[in-house]
Amino acid sequence: MPKIVSDTSVIISGYIAKQIESNKLHDTILIIPTAALDELQSQASQGKEQGFIGLEEIKKIQKIGPECGITVQFVGQRPGLDDIRLASHGRIDAIIKDIAKQNDAVLYTADYVQGLTAEAEGIQVNYQKPEKLYTSLEFLRFFDPTTMSVHLKEGNPPYAKRGKPGFFELVTIEDRVLDAKYLDLIARQILEESKSSNLGTIEISKPGALVVQYADYRIAITRPPFSESHEITIVHPITKMTLDQYSISEKLMTRLTEQADGIIISGPPGSGKSTFASSIANFYASRGNIVKTFESPRDLQVDSSVTQYTKLDGRFENSADILLLVRPDYTIFDEVRQREDFRVFADLRLAGVGMVGVVHANMPLDAIQRFIGKIELGMIPSVIDTVVFIKDGSVAKIYDLELKVKVPSGMVEQDLARPVIEISDFETGLIEYEIYTFGEENVIVPVNAVESKSGIQRLAEEKIREMIRRFDPSPEISIVSDNSVKIRVKKDAMPSIIGKGGSTISDLEKILHVHIDVEPKTGDTEHTASSRNYGVSFDLAESNNSLLLTVDKKHNGMLADVYVGGDYVATTRVARHGKIKISKRSDAGKRLMRSAFSKDDIEVFLKDS
Repeated sequence: MPKIVSDTSVIISGYIAKQIESNKLHDTILIIPTAALDELQSQASQGKEQGFIGLEEIKKIQKIGPECGITVQFVGQRPGLDDIRLASHGRIDAIIKDIAKQNDAVLYTADYVQGLTAEAEGIQVNYQKPEKLYTSLEFLRFFDPTTMSVHLKEGNPPYAKRGKPGFFELVTIEDRVLDAKYLDLIARQILEESKSSNLGTIEISKPGALVVQYADYRIAITRPPFSESHEITIVHPITKMTLDQYSISEKLMTRLTEQADGIIISGPPGSGKSTFASSIANFYASRGNIVKTFESPRDLQVDSSVTQYTKLDGRFENSADILLLVRPDYTIFDEVRQREDFRVFADLRLAGVGMVGVVHANMPLDAIQRFIGKIELGMIPSVIDTVVFIKDGSVAKIYDLELKVKVPSGMVEQDLARPVIEISDFETGLIEYEIYTFGEENVIVPVNAVESKSGIQRLAEEKIREMIRRFDPSPEISIVSDNSVKIRVKKDAMPSIIGKGGSTISDLEKILHVHIDVEPKTGDTEHTASSRNYGVSFDLAESNNSLLLTVDKKHNGMLADVYVGGDYVATTRVARHGKIKISKRSDAGKRLMRSAFSKDDIEVFLKDS
């Protein structure tokens, strides 16, 4: 009788059983290496789906084989400790090939590398290329355009979450109770389809848990011992949005476009964080940036120009080494959870990569708190500059982070000054929280802008308001610190307050002995203009991609406000050698080229902070 040897791959694929059932394989001695059986047993003991499927296939072959003259033999010794240790390096496959050679048998395999190696050794091989086994996967029938996720659990009817982020309900799809056999069918379909097509990828395989990304479906399969019963959860995004579809202010759009490099997107599960992260990735890619993602599993809905990376050799640290070699402009990190993830996020940000992280949080502040203890407190504002909180599929809150050395709110002694992280509402500029070290503890203290005002501060506000009323009858005054004031006035009043060359604002600062920032009232304009300490001379040059304004190099590190024709254009920092570089493709660069007919139309004003 002819002899064949089957390895684990061809058993799991179900090919042997199908050949026997169709009577294409008969009157044959089927040799199953003991090493292959032990490998399947080991996988099943660890709760891996492949092990259960393989053992079920061997049971099926044992049952139907005798009717077709199939004699099943288990041949070979059990693998030793060294064989098991080297299994991932092909040791078990080598044992199976040796058995085929010793018995002068045909090796049946669905593993291309195994088949190619056996042919190189002179072994006769029957290689079975994975085929598409199902015209439609069973789980797809549970989905409709409003279904966010499907939940299938042994002993329960199938459930689905239907609606949209923040507004969904859990409904029963069918009245029938699901059994383990039906869930095994769905799991097998998913596993086999993932192996035979480019649509599916096994992202995580652990004892009792399997995570598969199939097209845009994220599938989590669990079984004992990890879960008390067999369960399958399938998540599917129902919308793909662009950044323009979110109700975000022009101020935030400007921040995302020109300044933000350390963004945290936070929100509770199912709030729409990943959808917003996908829209930001596509937005940056559409503006000519190289964008990559870090995901496990890879389920963000991004354009084809965005490359999606997962853990390399089980760790994002290894992925980061590769990422720095491909020089991305922005990286979307979905999701930042483990301590290692926070450190990798910080390392990449400090290396100069624009980072957008997704963090689970019930409140906007919680996202910042999760970084405390993972990285040094003083580094947090260098790693995170913007926190966007998503709720019910929309932007609910935005925080701005800034590090200052000051006396914390509520303290009065000047010798208590220390580094303080100010967490401000991005739209209003009002400080809501302060983070600093008190004793040996890091503390987060809420700041109540109204209650924290002293009598002296209220008198100071009134004095400043009296002086500003000649420019705007209803100015908004905010005392930021003992030597800094923020004033909001109507847009058309700003040139009068600032004066030619900043002369008027400089006189006011000398009279009041404070630094004054002037901004348009909320909703009055799309940009923010800050006061200047003094105007400076500069040289203007132009390259293919940028406008270059050069001031004296002694101003390195200072902030520069750029105006054209008396209108505010942008605020940027003076780089080394006094260089102020403005990209022609940015909004500021376009306004400069459109409005400035000569160097005399442009003004540059400097300030320390």
